[in-house]
Amino acid sequence: MKEIVSEQQFLLRQPCFPKKTPTDRYFFRLTNRLGDILRKNELLGGWPDNVIGRALLGVTGYFQDILTDSGIFRSFTEQHRKMYGRWLPFYDTSEDEGYIPHELNLQDVRFLLWYSLAMNFEERRLWNPLSEDILRAAEVIHKELNRLYDDPETPVPEDYHISRGLELGNPEEADEVFHFGNWLFMHCYLMTPAYAMTLVEMMQDPELQGGANTDLLRITLERSMMEDPTGPLALYLREWLFLILKGEMPPEQPESESVSLHPYYEKVIAATGGSPIAFFPTYNELNRFFIDVLGWEETENLPVLKESRDFVILVNPRKGMLVARNVAACLKFPDNPCYNEEIAKKYSIDLLTERGRCPADLLHYAFEHNALCEARFPGNDDTRLVRDNRDFIARCYLQKYYRGD
Repeated sequence: MKEIVSEQQFLLRQPCFPKKTPTDRYFFRLTNRLGDILRKNELLGGWPDNVIGRALLGVTGYFQDILTDSGIFRSFTEQHRKMYGRWLPFYDTSEDEGYIPHELNLQDVRFLLWYSLAMNFEERRLWNPLSEDILRAAEVIHKELNRLYDDPETPVPEDYHISRGLELGNPEEADEVFHFGNWLFMHCYLMTPAYAMTLVEMMQDPELQGGANTDLLRITLERSMMEDPTGPLALYLREWLFLILKGEMPPEQPESESVSLHPYYEKVIAATGGSPIAFFPTYNELNRFFIDVLGWEETENLPVLKESRDFVILVNPRKGMLVARNVAACLKFPDNPCYNEEIAKKYSIDLLTERGRCPADLLHYAFEHNALCEARFPGNDDTRLVRDNRDFIARCYLQKYYRGD
């Protein structure tokens, strides 16, 4: 059997690492056997072995989770259903399709394969979740897992009981909860694919490159664990802990009441006849608006925008005004002179998936008005797939760029 992941790579994903358990060897070998099955069936041939290996670690982690009912995948599907009315994005999870919540399901394997492959490989980051290679690979993997699921010889992974009986808020279990949270955020099969891009961005810091400054790296990672969302739903660690340990989201924090309307909001609303959004094909037109409507200086305001075009401004009564560039051509609003259907067909998906491409508030506004109606995965004309999953897609790809305020 050819190893697609090393033993060290496998153990790093286990909840009890650096300790070993008697069942580790079984599930390590399972991960590599799944790689052999894919090779034998000539599946996922266009993906690098290291990316396939990460995806199979995710599938094995899911299988361990389901065998022990540790609550990780359960918390994801339960929350997805509360948010969107169905157990998973993209795939049919109806009873007619044989989906059984919290059991081993073909649709779960499809999702995990797509999620782990797309999040871990920049060249195919926008891979269609309904692509033939994903569906066929999931089918053969599920067949093997289903065989093992019903096999009385399949062991129960001991370390996946890590969260069993833990109580949030109990000072006597604070260390155990912290350890579980650290593993969940940094190493859990469900969180690491979505966190991969955040980690890449973090390591661009010159002080962290090379890995010599271990203290700064530790502090940076701990801060990220407390401040950044992760996982396919871009939830914060506190939210994941509540879902897994208590079966519910934490209480929402009340929003601070704004004493008065932001002055930019009032000025823009007055200038547009009541609309909070406005479009400008060129920098000169945008700058003229800044001067004539907002009262800015008679000069080149925000000169960093001069080389861009297709601008959007959006105002909020509490937050004020945002300016987005090079996005208006993708937004189908009746009064948008910049809209271009061909550009929208090709590039709208980037607004949901490319970090920093489009401000989160503008995405929410566009979703509310179905203004990204041409968004689709490359090579696929099914706009419904993106439309029905647009909030999930934005959460999964954009993470803190979508959920951060």
